[in-house]
Amino acid sequence: MTSSSPPAESATRRYVLPLLLAYPLLAIAGAVTQRQIFPLAALLLLLTAVMLPRLQTHRAGPWLVWLGVLVALLLLSLYGFAGLLLETVPVLINALLACWFGSTLGTSEPLVARFIVAIEGTDRLSQPGVARYARQLTWFWTLLLATQAVVLAVLLLCAEHSGLLARFGIVSPLLVSDRWATAWLHVGGYLLLGAAFLLEYGYRRWRLRHLSHPGLHDMLLQLALHWPQLVHGNRTAAS
Repeated sequence: MTSSSPPAESATRRYVLPLLLAYPLLAIAGAVTQRQIFPLAALLLLLTAVMLPRLQTHRAGPWLVWLGVLVALLLLSLYGFAGLLLETVPVLINALLACWFGSTLGTSEPLVARFIVAIEGTDRLSQPGVARYARQLTWFWTLLLATQAVVLAVLLLCAEHSGLLARFGIVSPLLVSDRWATAWLHVGGYLLLGAAFLLEYGYRRWRLRHLSHPGLHDMLLQLALHWPQLVHGNRTAAS
């Protein structure tokens, strides 16, 4: 079984979640104040959270990539594009996650099955109803994330004054209030995914009530600690 080293696990617990939680706060501050420092800081936090496991290896390559992206963000900030780049992040996140979930549907190991293996071990999939539910849930997240990406892209394009079409002098076929577009891009979209996750967790416990289930905190912690297994699809049990 492959697992994270104790220092890596400790850093994941200690740093990644706070970084990800700080990201939407800075994104909102940027949208409200229109100051480039906030979207720049938000993008830097997101970059650091994503790259933290590789940065922990202390190899030169990941640090050079991190520094290169940081310089690029600083240049974008100087020209006033950091805010625009930040606005595209929710669209990209949802689109990439939808592709990630969807790309595993044609395999024998849909992504939710990897989650189950990482958290509860390979034997869990052989229990009644688990493998079928894992594939159905992978479909659910694929469709939800893809729909969310489309909605966010429309909001980004069609916001009445701040949308990309308006910025380039193009009349939008669908005018959306700037307030609602900004709120959904930076807050609502994340709240929707969080609510869907919690509702699914409760539904799963009811539907598979003949089985025992890990607590929500333990499940989230195991997902954070075993993300390399989820990416590569190693069917090994979590410790």
